[in-house]
Amino acid sequence: MPLLEVSGLRTYFHTRNAIHRAVDGVSFTVEKGETLGIVGESGSGKSVTCYSIMGLLPQPPGRIEAGSAIFDGIDLLRCPPKVARSVRGKRIAMIFQDPMTSLNPYLRISEQLIEPLIIHEKISRSSAVRRGVEMLEAVGMNDAARRIDRYPHEFSGGMCQRVMIAMALITRPELLIADEPTTALDVTVQAQILELIRRLQRELGMAVIFITHDLGVVAGLCDRVLVMYAGRAVETAGVRAIFYQPRHPYTRALQRSIPSTQPKGAALFTIPGLPPDLSTLAAGCAFAPRCESATGLCLGQDPPLVEVAPGHASACLRVQAGEI
Repeated sequence: MPLLEVSGLRTYFHTRNAIHRAVDGVSFTVEKGETLGIVGESGSGKSVTCYSIMGLLPQPPGRIEAGSAIFDGIDLLRCPPKVARSVRGKRIAMIFQDPMTSLNPYLRISEQLIEPLIIHEKISRSSAVRRGVEMLEAVGMNDAARRIDRYPHEFSGGMCQRVMIAMALITRPELLIADEPTTALDVTVQAQILELIRRLQRELGMAVIFITHDLGVVAGLCDRVLVMYAGRAVETAGVRAIFYQPRHPYTRALQRSIPSTQPKGAALFTIPGLPPDLSTLAAGCAFAPRCESATGLCLGQDPPLVEVAPGHASACLRVQAGEI
């Protein structure tokens, strides 16, 4: 039985002018101990999917229209608020995208770091601080006993990201959601953060959902991949199948966009056009206006996500018909 099973998740944003279908029927599973990568361009619905699962969606304007997210027998989308609070921050934790805006600048690091322990485990402040120092040391912070009482502005971006990771892992969660945790970090710090997540995952035995637009990170970190476009899942498979046998034109276009795959001196490939307006999506494949392989059939019929090989599903009508 999967640790997390998301089925038919639909999350819409209701504004004065339109309804934006940010997540439109997404389904996936996460097994214990595995790493699922969710990739796609900005605005594809990656973060909103996980905010919906975590109960962090601003309502209004956001609204979960349909679907379920079963975590160890608990439907996170329908359970009482008290049950959701007992899971969030304890059994499921999240590393947010920008540590400089996620940390409260008015509170010392110690106050923010030990809060999950005091709320969920009801331990004394001295015990919580001691565990906070141990976790900061575990994420590679030198002189943690002295630094724990500093404010966020006294840390670099990489150190703030380590604090965010320590906050997420201090309760030893069963599932970690990492929302582009290496954004805006230099390459050296990025590599350290990724290795840190890998090491702590092995030590704690937790599952990880890793949200990113960097396919290089996916290749080195993930077991399975979910590719999203315009709020929908367009392909899902094991990481090797995604890279060596992609079965959706959008996945292939993302791979062609990686600079290291381009011949030396050649112009960099870019996907033509722009992502669609989620408030005016017409019938048919959302990627069709930008797709080199699209036909008239693609413009008139919504493509379902169908298994095209063992453990490999694609939402491309031409792939499903064996034409490409």
